[in-house]
Amino acid sequence: MKHLVLAACIGAMTLTAGVALAQDPANKPAATKKAPAKKSTSKKATPVAAAPVTPNGEKWQCELGNVLYIGGDMRRDEIIVVNWEAKEYRLPRQATVTGADRYFDARSGLDLVVIPSKAMLFNKNLGQRLADECQNADMQAGGAAPTVAGALRAPVATPLLAAPPAAPAPEAQAQPAALVAPKQ
Repeated sequence: MKHLVLAACIGAMTLTAGVALAQDPANKPAATKKAPAKKSTSKKATPVAAAPVTPNGEKWQCELGNVLYIGGDMRRDEIIVVNWEAKEYRLPRQATVTGADRYFDARSGLDLVVIPSKAMLFNKNLGQRLADECQNADMQAGGAAPTVAGALRAPVATPLLAAPPAAPAPEAQAQPAALVAPKQ
């Protein structure tokens, strides 16, 4: 029993000594002291309105009032710059088997598909069509898209599959008697 009383006394003394050390301000580490607050002598700056960003490139007007700007030459450049909703995206050309010009950036998900009559802008990451029926000023006036596919387009006045009617030649109607084989 002596041992039990002795252990209880040592435990109590250890506990009270630990509490006394925690309350002693001289033993606190220096890192926990707060630095005095600095008084700011400068006045608060008023927010400055950012200058509106002027998009570079040719303006393409789309349905529903959407506008996109395309910079670069679509007939020869491998990368074009598309300005959509005040952000610029660099879209590299992609090979297609359909003849349409396609520019796609996997990082941003933007996919621009240009056919002779219009352009369409998709966001592949979201699975959405962002803009449709996009045309530049020349296309709105009846011209073709300024692309490789547009350069291959036939004039509007000439249908692609219609051929002018051919009149039969008079020599083809009458055959010489020497060529006609008699029936036997």
